[in-house]
Amino acid sequence: MVLASPHSVAAEAPAPSPSPARPARMWLVFGLLFLIAAIGATLAARDYGRRSALETLAVNGRIESDLKAALLRAVLERPRVLPLVLSQSREVTDMLGAPSAAGIAGINRKLEGLVRDTGASVIYVIAADGRAIASSNWREPTSFVGNDYSFRDYFKKAMADGHAEHFALGSVSRRPGLYISRRVGPAEAPLGVAVVKTEFDALEADWRATGRPTFVADRRGVVLITSLPSWRFMTVAPISPADRAAIRDSLQFGDAPLEPLPFERRDEGELRTALPGESEADYLELTVPVATTGWSLRYLQPVQPAVSTGIRSATQTALSALSAVFLLAALIIWRRQVVAARLTRAATAQAELERRVSERTRELTTARDLLAAEISQHRTTDERLKGVQSELVAANRLAILGQVAAGVAHEINQPVATIRAYADNARTFLDRGQQGQATENLQAIAGLTERIGTITEDLKSLARKGRGATEAVAIDTVLDGAVLLLGSRFSGRLDAIDIALPRPAPQVMGNRIRLEQVFINLLQNAMEALDGAPGGHVRVTAEPVGSRVIVRVADNGPGLPEAIHAQLFSPFNTSKERGLGLGLVITKEILADFGATIAVESSPAGTTFILDLAAATSGGSGTGPAAQGAP
Repeated sequence: MVLASPHSVAAEAPAPSPSPARPARMWLVFGLLFLIAAIGATLAARDYGRRSALETLAVNGRIESDLKAALLRAVLERPRVLPLVLSQSREVTDMLGAPSAAGIAGINRKLEGLVRDTGASVIYVIAADGRAIASSNWREPTSFVGNDYSFRDYFKKAMADGHAEHFALGSVSRRPGLYISRRVGPAEAPLGVAVVKTEFDALEADWRATGRPTFVADRRGVVLITSLPSWRFMTVAPISPADRAAIRDSLQFGDAPLEPLPFERRDEGELRTALPGESEADYLELTVPVATTGWSLRYLQPVQPAVSTGIRSATQTALSALSAVFLLAALIIWRRQVVAARLTRAATAQAELERRVSERTRELTTARDLLAAEISQHRTTDERLKGVQSELVAANRLAILGQVAAGVAHEINQPVATIRAYADNARTFLDRGQQGQATENLQAIAGLTERIGTITEDLKSLARKGRGATEAVAIDTVLDGAVLLLGSRFSGRLDAIDIALPRPAPQVMGNRIRLEQVFINLLQNAMEALDGAPGGHVRVTAEPVGSRVIVRVADNGPGLPEAIHAQLFSPFNTSKERGLGLGLVITKEILADFGATIAVESSPAGTTFILDLAAATSGGSGTGPAAQGAP
């Protein structure tokens, strides 16, 4: 970036700033536009919300009215079979053909039982002259027995056509219901009519529970079944005086005035009315035909709650969208004003920036010189650090050589002690003239010297990070060799060692001599922990687990001190006065060469070393990596 000099900046004229009144006028116009748009959006949203709410209300109302109509059809179908069955009953036919007190009493009891079982209101039988001779309510004061029903349409039509259905107000019970009738006997010689009356009190109660007005009207528009009893026998629309007179003459609805319902009808199925005990409200009327009856079910849904919710939702959505648009526009305008103001401030600050750049350049030059001096000092320190690191490497090598030397002394100690014991015994045997026993001891001494050579070679391999050859080794052979080498050290105390192995003994991958060193260290530590205490014992077990063999060496000694336990496998960590603290370190490294691990569990009740060894596969043998690597 090329910066102008302070003199050139000072010479430039400052950019003119916009008048403060101009942005204010812009925001005033913006606010007026938003207000006008909000009013228009509100009016459009109210219209849309009302139409959408009415459509949703109509869909939901259609579903509910269809369900109510289906329930009504189910109620109507249930009693229709009863008159048919009674009209074909031999008992009813015989009773009508030759009436007798016993026959009528039997039919009365049968009809009474049918009412109880089917839920019908009344079942009765009318003779050919129109008088009821048997009825399910024969025990009640309002019994139909003896009444003349020859004027009823359901009687006359059934006698003429064979069957009839007629909704009417009961002439005796004064209760409305549907009369379903069937002729008994052939058309040329009818014996009478069987009638079942069904009332709809339970259905009307269910409708009332929903809180929505529901009613059923016949072909002429007369309300038959309704959730509002005060609307019964009113009409959906005014009927002619002639029709009204004919209905009254038939006594179908008694002396009901047959006045129109108090509806103020509007477009698209809307009407306004006042329910009993309530103020006027708008309703949406849904009409569903009732199959096989000529009736229609009408269901009224209040409009105001749904319309209010729809208008409120549509208005909120419209205003939210409008607000988002105007907010975005306001943000753009504000951003442009901010950019303009920023450019003005940038032009004003240019001269100050030039001055600060010059001053900062001088500061950076000084800092660069200081940094160069500091880098030179760091280089000197780094060279000194490398010298110290070289000295530490040399010291570390000496420590490793000391650890290997101490390991050699520790591992050779056991065979040397055994050689000393065998040599003393051989001298005694020679003094006694027992040449055979002396020869056996000398042969054992020769074998132990070979063993010392093997140990030193193995320890050399250990120092070179080698593992030596591996092969399948039986655990019992390894333990026998270890116990043999401990014989002179713990003479008379080896009975405390209990070796409990499965038969055949498990085989593991390793080297017999090196594994003997492992178990010599572990058994010696265990025996020293017992310290000849009475009742002390060491138990060795082995358990094959899949491709591994778990060996445990457990004693019932006093356990490990906490400080020793925490650093158990660290070099020179020991609780013995003359110990070097290398036995377990060497043990762990030998096991690691064979892909095995060692862990310890200790408590005041004793200590257990747990070895996890690789089980030998059939014919498995091999050579450790150290055998293949550089010496």
